[in-house]
Amino acid sequence: MGSVRPLNHSRQRRESNEGQETLDRRRSARITEASKMSLIGQVPGNRITACLQALYAIKYVKEDDVPCHIEEVSVIEFLFMKGLPTVLYDAGLFFQYQGLFLGSVGVAVNKELLKSLNITHILIVAKSLDPAFPNDFVYKKIEVLDTPDTNLQEYFDECFNFIEEARRAGGGVLVHCFAGRSRSVTVITAYLMKKYHMSLSHALSVVRSKRPQIAPNHGFMTQLETYEKSLRGSMF
Repeated sequence: MGSVRPLNHSRQRRESNEGQETLDRRRSARITEASKMSLIGQVPGNRITACLQALYAIKYVKEDDVPCHIEEVSVIEFLFMKGLPTVLYDAGLFFQYQGLFLGSVGVAVNKELLKSLNITHILIVAKSLDPAFPNDFVYKKIEVLDTPDTNLQEYFDECFNFIEEARRAGGGVLVHCFAGRSRSVTVITAYLMKKYHMSLSHALSVVRSKRPQIAPNHGFMTQLETYEKSLRGSMF
C-alpha cells in the first residue's frame, strides 16, 4: 500500500478562511449595491429623473468652468459617494421675486416644480447647458463662462427683454446657470437694479435673503458696480 500523506490542518484552515473572506466580500458588495438600489427606490421617481438629467451636464464641467468644480464621476459614485450635492437638490432654496426665479440646474430639470410655479420662460446663462424641456417652455440661452474676464454686462439688455416678454405674457421666468451662484445671480441682480431702482447692495441683499450661497465672481461684481453707476434713474 502507498503511504498516506498526513493532513495539513493549518493549510486547510488558511484556505477555508481565505474562501470565507472572499465570500464575505462578495456578499458585502451585493448588500451595498442592494442598499443603493433600495435608497433609489425611496426617492420619488421624478426626483431621480431630475438628477439623471442634471448629471448630463456634468460632462461639460471642464468646458463650462462652473464654480462648484464637480468631478466627472459615474452616476452611482455621484449619487452616493458625493452625497447628492446641493446643486441638484436645492429646489427649496431658489430665489423668487414677483414671478422672477433664480436657481441651479437642479431646479431647471424639475418639470413638475417648474409647472407648479407657473414658469413659462427659462433663461440659461451658461455655455454648455441645453434646454431640458424644449417642448414645454420658452428658452433663451446666453453662452458665457463663469470667469472674471467674461463680459456678461453686454448681455444685460438682451436678458432683460426676455424676462419682460415672459412677464407681459403672464408667466414666470427662471434664470439659471449651473450652480445658481454667479452668472444667473449677476443677471438677476442687474435686473432688480434697473427694474426696481435698487442699489447694488440692496439688490444683492434681496437675492441673498432667499439664496444665501450666491457668489458672483469678482469680474461680475466689478461689472455690476459699473452698471450701477451707469443707471442713474434709468427705467423700462
